[in-house]
Amino acid sequence: MTAQTATPIQFYFDFISPFGYFASLRIDDLARRYGREVEWTSMLVGVSVLKVMGLPPIVELPLKGPYVINDAKRYARQHQVAFERPSTSPTSRPVEAGRAFAWAKGIDPAAAKRLAGFIFSSYFVRCLDISEDSVLSACVRKAGLSWPAFEAARAEGTPAELLRRNVDDSIQRGVFGSPYFIVDGEPFFGLEKLPVVEEWLAAGGW
Repeated sequence: MTAQTATPIQFYFDFISPFGYFASLRIDDLARRYGREVEWTSMLVGVSVLKVMGLPPIVELPLKGPYVINDAKRYARQHQVAFERPSTSPTSRPVEAGRAFAWAKGIDPAAAKRLAGFIFSSYFVRCLDISEDSVLSACVRKAGLSWPAFEAARAEGTPAELLRRNVDDSIQRGVFGSPYFIVDGEPFFGLEKLPVVEEWLAAGGW
């Protein structure tokens, strides 16, 4: 399979996932080294984990929850990634952010990626509530998109439908967490799988 004929790497993420945030900073550069494109898709861990799998959020699990929180902080220190959100801060509702991204992707995928970066930064670096329109509108505008256009689309229900389709599609593909990658039809879950993804790309699969 050549770079010209290869399908894009699928990158699924939730805006309240710290490891999804970390992966968003690396996946495009990694893919570019092997002549590959990346398609970003927003999803909702709350649907895949809580509703489909019937599990509580990872951070609420005894033993594992504190470990995951510490692991995220350790990763940020190791890779010198801005990460300021206290673990005690209330979790934002990511639905509107996911809808905004899904809407933006249908208009301009490059602008949608910029939007995702601003949303992630607002949440994990500036510690803002990304469920608030004031925060989300600033991100949309900084990405070069029209907030009134999004509001008009939202009034018609388009962004909600787009996100719903993304979530349904992700579940059908077996996506159960963030970040999740599908490369040449092969699933890879978790930030720690990025080196394996790179090995796959370098070898052309196995």
